[in-house]
Amino acid sequence: MRRNKMRVAGAVAMSAVLALGAVACGDDGGGSGDGDSITIGFMGDLTGENSGLVIPPKQGAQLAIEQYNATNPEVKINLKTYDSQGKPEQATTLALGAVKQDKIVGLIGPAFSGESQSVGPILEEAKIPSVSPSATSITLAEKGWKYWHRVVADDAVQSAGAATFLSDSMQAKKVFTVHDNQDYGKGLADAIVSAVKGKGVTTQTDAVDDNATDYSSTINKIMEFKPDAVYFGGYYAVAGRLFKQLAEAGYEGRMMSGDGSLASELITGTGEKNAQGALLSCGCLIDTDGKTNANAKKFADDYQAKFGSEVAIYSTEGYDAATAFIEAAKAGKTTPEEINEFLKTVSFDGVGKPIKFDENGELAAQDIFIYEVQGKAIKLLGNANEAKVS
Repeated sequence: MRRNKMRVAGAVAMSAVLALGAVACGDDGGGSGDGDSITIGFMGDLTGENSGLVIPPKQGAQLAIEQYNATNPEVKINLKTYDSQGKPEQATTLALGAVKQDKIVGLIGPAFSGESQSVGPILEEAKIPSVSPSATSITLAEKGWKYWHRVVADDAVQSAGAATFLSDSMQAKKVFTVHDNQDYGKGLADAIVSAVKGKGVTTQTDAVDDNATDYSSTINKIMEFKPDAVYFGGYYAVAGRLFKQLAEAGYEGRMMSGDGSLASELITGTGEKNAQGALLSCGCLIDTDGKTNANAKKFADDYQAKFGSEVAIYSTEGYDAATAFIEAAKAGKTTPEEINEFLKTVSFDGVGKPIKFDENGELAAQDIFIYEVQGKAIKLLGNANEAKVS
């Protein structure tokens, strides 16, 4: 099933690239700026099942651009949003419109890895630079794309950090991984298995259908294995159902997931009582108290004042991704090609972490952070290398 889905997605992406090439014949190809303003897009799941992971980075990007425009710059930035609902085929259609009709000069996103796989070839063909705040699939950096970037560490780095935490801090000897058989979830779970095995941890794994509601078969395998920790690769909607059923079955070990589950909806889906002590790993920084840097505190305060809520998953990464484009505009770079060249050398202290890209678009900073459900909140425990469970 997964292989067939990948073939369909690949065919859709290739058809879209061919369509883009046909339409682009005889014009200037991609986006453009009129000298006074440029348009930057934001693409991700804004109304779908996992929109709780995408609205925060969209708001972070919105805040950054509004603050920049308030300074009355020579080149203002228009932010246009594209709601893909996390569906690769929908993202493909939106990307074509963003390039040809809306003339974007850059894209913040796509937010998820699956849609990034489909949209990447389109942006590459159109020569439109992108900066994803949250797509973490390892394979994205292996495509050879010249216009792709992200401001978050990939799943290989996340798995290494999570493995260090599981084996060193938690002293786990047995870990059971579960995934949703999708690009992001399976990739993360597989990487976790490789990483913890390297530390002498015994593992078992299983896959669940992300459209199913009964995970009793997987629950039974977990209970029989009796692991110290269960790590789920996927998004919070499935994680909530899985963790709830696991807790109700009497599982007493630790439940853990990755960045795709780092949202308050995980607590809702699991049930507040059942969710207590659940752990999350992420390359994102959610620092409402400014424990890590002064920029984080100011951003958290500004975000609270603007949206009436605390910063959440990828809020800071959305802000930092937008700031990369803002820095280009400040430098007078207004065409896609100029902006992409600028991104090769951009370097600044973001509200989350230092922003600097290597030659394949990866973020130079490779920190992974651990979070824990405490009450109704998800609290930062610290860097994976030093975090301790409460």
